[in-house]
Amino acid sequence: MNTAENTEQTRLLTPAELAVCIKLFRETRQWSQEQLAAISRLNVRTIQRVEQGLSASLDTRRALASAFDFEDIDALNKPFTIPSEEELKATKEKFDREHVTLTAVPLTTGKQLAKLAETCTMDLSEPAFELTREADESFAALVDYFRDYRDCADIYTETQKFEIYDELQSHIDALKALGVSLRYAERKVQVKWGTDPNSKPAPANVLYVVGFPLGKEPEQFATPKSGGIHL
Repeated sequence: MNTAENTEQTRLLTPAELAVCIKLFRETRQWSQEQLAAISRLNVRTIQRVEQGLSASLDTRRALASAFDFEDIDALNKPFTIPSEEELKATKEKFDREHVTLTAVPLTTGKQLAKLAETCTMDLSEPAFELTREADESFAALVDYFRDYRDCADIYTETQKFEIYDELQSHIDALKALGVSLRYAERKVQVKWGTDPNSKPAPANVLYVVGFPLGKEPEQFATPKSGGIHL
């Protein structure tokens, strides 16, 4: 590539070019606009404005650069090299190597969640967007109750389990009333315990319970292949 072409490729992004890049970065990670808003600590309306090609402040660009793990948070405020098709492909391949894509299954009943608790070894449960304080507390209450039941599910009789179903249902209904819809996915993994390099990994079933905005639930979501799991 000659110098003239380099000058053409490396420049400050116009709002329209920034919109294309942000949408591409987001979709490569299989994030919804709500997920990007939560990760960047921006509101959803700001993300929508950016992706519509409207102006973005310096602080908004910094927040987006941080969300996408740029080493320089001012990268989007400086002359920016437009990635080539090869670079975009390499970025997508790197993301796919480091993440696993899971099918997002609707979670609508307390009995459904209780049965999942009985079969999972560990879980990663979190909202995928910024919740109100009331919704955040309701989500935390659901997760706490679900984990408590998982730890002692074997002591309940089949008749007693109906009380568990009802309690979990009340938490699910409360979240729905607050605009939060639940999706779940299961994943089989191999886990190594302790620090002994010679120890053999043991099979485990990980449950993901994720909260999405009601009416904007994705069909899939991506999660890192390794990360913090709640036992």
